[in-house]
Amino acid sequence: MHRFESSRIRVALVGYGNAGRIFHAPLISAVPGLHLHTVVSSKAPLVLGDWPEVRVCSTLQEALSDPSLDLVVVATGNDSHFSVAQAALAAGKHVVVDKPCTVTLQETQTLLQLASAKGLLLTVFQNRRWDADFLGLQQVLAQGSLGRIAHFESHFDRYRPSVPDRWREKDMPGSGLWFDLGSHLVDQALTLFGAPADILLDLGTQRDGAEVNDYFHAVLRYPHLQDLRVVLHGSTLVAGLGPRFAVHGTHGSWVKFGLDTQEDTLKSGERPVWGDPAWGADPTPARITTAAADGLATQEIALPHGNYPQFYAAVAQALRSGGEVPVSPDQVQAAMQLLTLGGESARSGRFVPVPPLPVI
Repeated sequence: MHRFESSRIRVALVGYGNAGRIFHAPLISAVPGLHLHTVVSSKAPLVLGDWPEVRVCSTLQEALSDPSLDLVVVATGNDSHFSVAQAALAAGKHVVVDKPCTVTLQETQTLLQLASAKGLLLTVFQNRRWDADFLGLQQVLAQGSLGRIAHFESHFDRYRPSVPDRWREKDMPGSGLWFDLGSHLVDQALTLFGAPADILLDLGTQRDGAEVNDYFHAVLRYPHLQDLRVVLHGSTLVAGLGPRFAVHGTHGSWVKFGLDTQEDTLKSGERPVWGDPAWGADPTPARITTAAADGLATQEIALPHGNYPQFYAAVAQALRSGGEVPVSPDQVQAAMQLLTLGGESARSGRFVPVPPLPVI
């Protein structure tokens, strides 16, 4: 893998829709040592209005022909992730792909094998590992305060009854809520508990005029963890929001309401500044309920700050010193496998086994 001990790592961002404009460009620019050098987009005035110093290319080929570029970030539609990432790797560039990596497990494995053969970094933007609530949950689990976990429930619900006119809502490969928000929840579950024995997924298309799934409910079974059950749920028709996380163990429960604030902050146009102590603060504490002398006791627990820029800081560190990538090839492959097997389960209406994956 290339090293960048002295100079800044030059980054090309491919795509300037919501993902590229709201998330990737501000986060890349916030990290010391990364330089947002090029944006591939047909929206040059919009890009230059936000980032007047960048170079705008109208085609991917034009960007990839620049030998000075080190890292390509793929923020295009899901169905083009494979072709764009493959071209970037073939050109000798390291690659970050917005989640999900591709639209099939085979495509993801092909990219991972190509990256490995060329000694290049390939990772997936799983920013919600750096949500304040998820970081806080990891701390609680590491402390063992809840005992052995028996039931884990993760909801990503919203109230969006009108179907927007965007590619994610069209009937095409990789669209729909399962591949969108489900990608986050699958990655978080795998991070906490590893691969399940099997998965059952129910998909629904509930809104008026919807073309693709806008509801999912997945059950992951872990018989090797004393029959742990993991529930992943997402819907676009939830006006009265319940908990974001509900985790129940032999010693107590941990519950968190409300979403991490970083997405809304970025959508408002605010850009993160590296080291800003106020960034990522979550005003809603979690609640933990455990056994007490007179029954049960509930207390609020403040959360660590969320930190989306840390994903790109970890990418930069991996390129500079050969450290671990923020989302490893095994983790990239495992998330894509669960998303794919979930689709098989939804079509069959049955639990689908999760077989071991090959080492890449």
